[in-house]
Amino acid sequence: MAKIIRANKYFLTSCLLFFIFGGILLSQIEKPDTIFFFSERRTAFSDLFFLYFTKVGEEFFYLLFFIVFLFVKVRYAILIPLVGVIVSIFSSILKSYFKHDRPLMFLENLDLDGQINFVEGVELYTGQTSFPSGHTMSGFALYGIVAFIMSGKRIWGVLLFVIALLVGLSRIYLVQHFFQDVYVGAMIGVLIALVIYQLQNQIETDADHWLNQPLIGKKKIETRA
Repeated sequence: MAKIIRANKYFLTSCLLFFIFGGILLSQIEKPDTIFFFSERRTAFSDLFFLYFTKVGEEFFYLLFFIVFLFVKVRYAILIPLVGVIVSIFSSILKSYFKHDRPLMFLENLDLDGQINFVEGVELYTGQTSFPSGHTMSGFALYGIVAFIMSGKRIWGVLLFVIALLVGLSRIYLVQHFFQDVYVGAMIGVLIALVIYQLQNQIETDADHWLNQPLIGKKKIETRA
């Protein structure tokens, strides 16, 4: 595990800084404050950006990375759907256990929903499925595992963190989650990626084993383990 952490210091350091400053922020704000913060600063561009960027943590991008890694190593391609399945299981279990109201339901109960500028075209979720954010968990788990596969490259580590973070922020911007949902979802997502990548590292195989070969294409593309 220490080797993985050292090789992925850029992604993991970015995550750590987010968890530190995010934890400080959580201790200073009320639950709906970040919803109001974004509501008061909406623009046509940011509405459109977050409306589509939130999908970066969804199924299509799992499929995209699965296909990409079939050209690299089979073992890496297998990790992508595995991450998706585990995220779905954890998200479902935790949402069912905590049963936190979605922002719309929470704000309606406090008669505050009239103060929110909602994003046009967004179907708001209701019910008690707010905590933690499944999209954020998915984003940090998916882009975390991709960052680990591409370990050692500074720009990729930081870029993939930013993508995962924007997925999380999109959930607040679109009034689907509170910051605490995003914060915990991110933490769980990173842990899922770390554990899965560490476990696959324990499966030692020869370089010419089928797991270490691309399924598509004849030439092996070198990627740091």
